[in-house]
Amino acid sequence: MEPVTSIIDLHTHSSYSTDGSYTPAELIALCEKANVKIVSLTDHNCVRGVKEMMEAGASKGITVIPGIEIDCVYKGTGLHITGYNIDMSDPRFYQLEETLNDQERAASEERVQLIEKLGIYVNHDKLDKLKSDGIVFGEMIAEACLYEDENQNHPLLAPFKPGGALEINPLVNFYWEFCAQGKPAYIPIDLPDLCEIIDLIHDNNGLAVFAHPGNNIHEDMQLLQEIMACGLEGIEAYSSYHNFDQVKFFRDYADKTNKLVTCGSDFHGRIKPSIKLGKIAYPEVYLQQIKTALGI
Repeated sequence: MEPVTSIIDLHTHSSYSTDGSYTPAELIALCEKANVKIVSLTDHNCVRGVKEMMEAGASKGITVIPGIEIDCVYKGTGLHITGYNIDMSDPRFYQLEETLNDQERAASEERVQLIEKLGIYVNHDKLDKLKSDGIVFGEMIAEACLYEDENQNHPLLAPFKPGGALEINPLVNFYWEFCAQGKPAYIPIDLPDLCEIIDLIHDNNGLAVFAHPGNNIHEDMQLLQEIMACGLEGIEAYSSYHNFDQVKFFRDYADKTNKLVTCGSDFHGRIKPSIKLGKIAYPEVYLQQIKTALGI
């Protein structure tokens, strides 16, 4: 067997991400406990927590790679692109966050109404306490409905209960089942184009990587080839979302096309309780390649 390591995690989220549970300093403390030595903070469309994360990491001897995870679209398909080693001073990063958050804020009430139209009771008092800066995500709606007495016997929610097919990480699974693209409570957001985001990352001397592709395009080779041809340097083949076959599919493609193979847990905390730091088995050969690419 090839040597593997779990000291690196290039996909984590802090409380700056609105759906993350821990501050950057708390996240570094968790990395230290998990023996993670190299980490990137990739908050959703946000770089505001990176400096804090880097300062906390320096005090613990943990290398922090400046990062971001950006929502974008290619031919109607929503994608997540992570950018690494970026120059965070570019005001376009902050404008991007503001623009997308304004849209999410405007969509929040309609998102809740669509869930209620399915006959699902939503506890608005609980939801008001969960919302972040006026934004309500699918995971928050899940917390405000999955465990309410009014929904005890609701057939649509049965898979999220103990013994159900979606009981592991039920909050984020609720998002994927009801609020993701193509689902009944999906609200379209005007996302930037993939090429625009790759250019933004490259303008700031960063590496652009396709995050958890199995979640967004599954194993669609034609679409993968088109997306990678737009200028991405790498693929997050080693992801907490990918099964063995998916890891192999994306890793093999990256190897054949001389792309970087990266790894990331997509750690958030409370909304994804089964996802832990330091649990991604990542081949040493790729570790050396990514360290060289990132200059560490």
